[in-house]
Amino acid sequence: MDETETIGTYVALGDSFTEGMNDPYPGQADAFRGWADRLAEHLAAAHPGLRYANLAVRGKLLHQIAADQVPLAVELRPDLVTLCAGGNDIIRPGSDPDALAVEFDGAVRRLRATGARVVLFTGFDTRGLRSGHRIRGKAATYNMHLRAIADRRGCTVVDLWSLPVFNDPRAWYEDRLHLSSEGHRRMALRVAEVLGVPVEGDWREPWPQVDPARWLELRRDDVYWARTYLLPWVARRARGRSSGDGREPKRPTPLPL
Repeated sequence: MDETETIGTYVALGDSFTEGMNDPYPGQADAFRGWADRLAEHLAAAHPGLRYANLAVRGKLLHQIAADQVPLAVELRPDLVTLCAGGNDIIRPGSDPDALAVEFDGAVRRLRATGARVVLFTGFDTRGLRSGHRIRGKAATYNMHLRAIADRRGCTVVDLWSLPVFNDPRAWYEDRLHLSSEGHRRMALRVAEVLGVPVEGDWREPWPQVDPARWLELRRDDVYWARTYLLPWVARRARGRSSGDGREPKRPTPLPL
């Protein structure tokens, strides 16, 4: 980001990744900070008076983000928008990354028409995550579409696929779907770097050494994960429900930090 470029309003769009799960504020079990809030703090240090809105809601599919969040963002006339969407679609059986890309492109076109700088995110490489190999090919196809859209629309890309630091389990919460607090901290530093915002800290910092996990401990973790997170997720899908049903954005109005 050019040092002379002023950012007055930043709006974050997306699902649980951008809402900030699972990076809770101290003493607030269901109020999440996340990389976008952390990024806004970095931006505010460089751009005093920054106003920040976060319209992301957990569990939302791409068509819901395009229909509900994008029009609100357009009305806010932001200088900077971050958009990460489609991940919840990709993990669902039968989803079509080609069709998703068409809808994503339409959302980006509307955001870019405001004159805002738009930052897009590729998905993570799921090879480094247990059980992630099942969707790796579909995720890679979607990523290629996102890069093409970014080129066509003049957007900035944060490439998550090429970041091996996030292959470490400690970057992830125990549900294996959301970043841990440390993962969110590193993500904010990475996005700030892409934007050219000066920050303290390095997202590439090596993880501390730990003893290798034993086979039995890993299997116990798998059983706990399946009972605690996978089965409830499958049950919600079977009922046509989402964790974000009835939820409103945590920060719908651009306000100073």
